Amino acid sequence: MGHVSRARAFVADAERTRWHDQALWFVRAKRDAAADLVPDWEALRSEAAAIKREALERLPELWIEFEAQATRAGAVVHWARDAEEHNAIVARLLRERGVTRVVKSKSMLTEECGLNPHLERQGIEVVDTDLGERIVQLRSEPPSHIVMPAIHLRRGEVGETFARTMGAPEGLDDPDALTALARHDLRARFLAAEAGITGVNFAVAETGSLVVVSNEGNVDLGTALPKLHIACVGLEKIVPAKRDLPVLLRLLARSATGQAISAYTSHFRGASAGRELHVVIVDNGRSRLLAEPDFREALACIRCGACLNTCPVYRRSGGHSYGTVIPGPIGSVLEPARDLVAHAELPHACTLCGSCAEVCPVRIPLPQQLLAWRGVLAARGLHPRRRRLALRIAAEILSRPTALRLVGGLGRALARALPESLVEQLARPWTRERALPPLPAASFQTLWKRRQATARERGLPARSDAREGDGDAG
Repeated sequence: MGHVSRARAFVADAERTRWHDQALWFVRAKRDAAADLVPDWEALRSEAAAIKREALERLPELWIEFEAQATRAGAVVHWARDAEEHNAIVARLLRERGVTRVVKSKSMLTEECGLNPHLERQGIEVVDTDLGERIVQLRSEPPSHIVMPAIHLRRGEVGETFARTMGAPEGLDDPDALTALARHDLRARFLAAEAGITGVNFAVAETGSLVVVSNEGNVDLGTALPKLHIACVGLEKIVPAKRDLPVLLRLLARSATGQAISAYTSHFRGASAGRELHVVIVDNGRSRLLAEPDFREALACIRCGACLNTCPVYRRSGGHSYGTVIPGPIGSVLEPARDLVAHAELPHACTLCGSCAEVCPVRIPLPQQLLAWRGVLAARGLHPRRRRLALRIAAEILSRPTALRLVGGLGRALARALPESLVEQLARPWTRERALPPLPAASFQTLWKRRQATARERGLPARSDAREGDGDAG
C-alpha cells in the first residue's frame, strides 16, 4: 500500500479530514501572525539559511571541533554510521550500567532508527515523555507530525486510549483532565528512570554543547533525575558557533507553533560530578545525501514542521499516509534518498504550489527538489507503467502538431457525443474531486485563425503575435 491508497483511506473520514486540515491551517496562521511581528523576519530567514549552508559546507571540520570541545567538557562522543550502529551503541551503554527503565524526550532520529523496539526486545522499558509521543506510543502508532505527533487524533480517541492503558474513566475527553492524568502517570516514570535519552535541536561546534527545545519540561526532568543522559544527534544538526543560536531560535518556535519562543530551551555541556553525558552522532545516509547537489540543502532542515502545516496534500491526507518517519514536503525529499523504490510515490504527493518554500525558515527549495526527484524517478524507470505509457503517448502527440490537431478534434467530438457522466468517468482520477471545465467548441488555433480572418475582413491589421494588443492572450 502506497501514499495514494493510505491517503484515500484517510479522506474517507470526511469529518477527520476537515478538522485535520483546519487544525494545521490554524497553526500556519499563527506562524504568519508571529512572523509579521518581527520586522526583520525575511532577513532572519536569509541569515539562518546562510548559517546552515555554511555548516553543510564545513560539516567534517565542525564535528571534529565539536568532539574536541565536548570531550574537554566531560562528555563522551560516539559515532554511528547507520541506525543499526546507533541502536547498538545506545543498548550497550544501557546494558553496561544495568539500566532497565528509560525515559525519552521527543526525537525523530530515534524514531528513524527504530530505537524503542530495539531496546524493548532487550528487556529495557522505554517511555516517551512528550505528551503527544506518549499518546501514540500507547496506541502503538508512529507519530503523524514531527512537532505535534498526535494531531491526527480526536480528544475522545485519546480518552479511550487512556481508559485502556491508564484506567481513566470511560468517556473522558476534557483536555485538562487528560493532561493531568498523563502528568501523574509520567511523574512516576521519571522518578523510576535510570537513564534519559534526548534528541538534539542544535549541536554547537564552538562550545561542544547541545541545545534541546521543548514546551513541556520533560527534557529537563528526564535528564536531571537519572545519572545517565544519552543525546542522539544527526549529522545535519551542527552549527558553527553559539552566536548562531539566537537567529535559529527566533525562527524555530515561530515557524513551528507560532510562539515567540518555546517554553524550554535547554543547554547541555559536559557532565557534572557523578553523572554521564554520552553523545551519539549518527550518519544513516546523511553524508550520501550531502553529496547530491540537487538534494543536499534538505539537510538544512531545523524540523519546525512549517512545511507540513501549510502543505495542502499533507493537511488533507494525514501524516500516516506517507508511510515514513518524517512526512510532508521535507519527508518527501528525505525519504526517497533512503529508499527510492519504497518511496517512489512521495515526490508526486505535491501540487508544486510552492507554499512550503515560502514558509521554510531556512529557505530550502522544496518544490525544486521534489521536481528533481520526479526527474530521477523517470530516468530510472520507477514511475508506474501506466504513467510511463501515458507520458510517452503524450510526448509523441505534443511533439507533432498534426497529431495534436487530430487528437484534439477527436477528443472534442467524443466529449460532445458521449454522456457527461461517462466523460467524467473516463477523466478519472482528475474528476474525483473536480468538475471538468467546459470544453471549447474549437481549438485555440482554429479560434485564432478565425479572429485573424475577421480582422482582415474589417480592414484591421492582423496580429501575428498573441502577446500584442490588449495584453490577454489567455
